[in-house]
Amino acid sequence: MTRPFERLHHVCFVVADIDEAQRHYESLGMAPWIEYPPLTEYVELDVPNPAAFHAMRYRVCNLGNVQFQLCQPGPEPSPQRAFLDRHGPGVFHIGFEVADADAAEAAATGMGLGVKMRGRRANGTGFTYYETEARMGTTLLTRATPQGSRT
Repeated sequence: MTRPFERLHHVCFVVADIDEAQRHYESLGMAPWIEYPPLTEYVELDVPNPAAFHAMRYRVCNLGNVQFQLCQPGPEPSPQRAFLDRHGPGVFHIGFEVADADAAEAAATGMGLGVKMRGRRANGTGFTYYETEARMGTTLLTRATPQGSRT
């Protein structure tokens, strides 16, 4: 049986100013940060607003045991923008690494979770956000990372 929430990969913080947030984390010794590649590699994308999805800026910092992500949404309507407007900066989602994106999604939906957003690359890797915020206070995500990726 696939256990989609077994291997923690990252914690994603939605922020209003990605440069300011990065400086703050760097002042605490969390570095280096790298720009996440443009979100254009997804051949299958089911998100509320694809233009808003593509306009988001991400940076990641690979710590010894987990990755921190900063996400700055644009002004366009998106779940990340709604979260920032409603709560201010904070943890938008917690991400878990899986070997197979589709198997993890099938296991999670088999547990009764709804899918909030999803995307897949041509090689089958990608992400799924689940409808967990109302029950758990945050969104859970599974992701299968392309081999050799630093992000």
